[in-house]
Amino acid sequence: MLNAHQVTKDYQIRVLDHIDVSINDEEFVAIMGPSGSGKTTLLHALAGIITMDSGSVHITTPHPGTGPNTVDLSSLTEKQRTALRAGSFGFIFQQGLLVPELTTEENVALAAMLAGTPREQASMAATHLLSQLGLGTMLQRRIGELSGGQAQRVAIARSQVTGAPITFADEPTGALDTATAQEVMNLLLALIPQQGKTLVIVTHDPNIAAQCSRTIHLLDGQIVHDSQHPAQPRQEGTH
Repeated sequence: MLNAHQVTKDYQIRVLDHIDVSINDEEFVAIMGPSGSGKTTLLHALAGIITMDSGSVHITTPHPGTGPNTVDLSSLTEKQRTALRAGSFGFIFQQGLLVPELTTEENVALAAMLAGTPREQASMAATHLLSQLGLGTMLQRRIGELSGGQAQRVAIARSQVTGAPITFADEPTGALDTATAQEVMNLLLALIPQQGKTLVIVTHDPNIAAQCSRTIHLLDGQIVHDSQHPAQPRQEGTH
């Protein structure tokens, strides 16, 4: 669960203006708004990528054996926030931000290794996920040898390889054609809710937002509309 209270962020102008929002476990939330409305800044604040000027973000994650653990991001050092992101969050970006010098398998395994998983185990997990996403024959290809849709499949696998309970996606379909964008969205709909996880996705596409369980609209750094959607049927396949 994510709880943001009175979150404010300035970059010469006020980008986030005393935002209050809670995101529950297993929600599939779209954040929408015009350019400059604060969508990506809000995602970065919720994920601990940036520090807030004021306000707080509390994140509650499951911990087997000890029960839920709640952390105040503002109380963490940069090193602690980095460790939290590596183990508890998955990230998917518009341009993928994959490492071009590495193979598809190495890109995914690297995320698991940064979270503390041994190399052999990380490689096995990466291979399993990539095969599940239809890339089992492309494990040794470099990112430049993949199509845009295939590269985003690698990014999806990388975001899920640690078992992170929350995934943040910033315009993950923004650079793709309509058909490929829907293919990527189908994968997200199949993979993340199926595992009982939460996804927060920044998008400008109303068709993408309509497939989420909830849409938050921002304007000038404030939430102007927050609506729940009827339950969406879960996808049966991943490709």
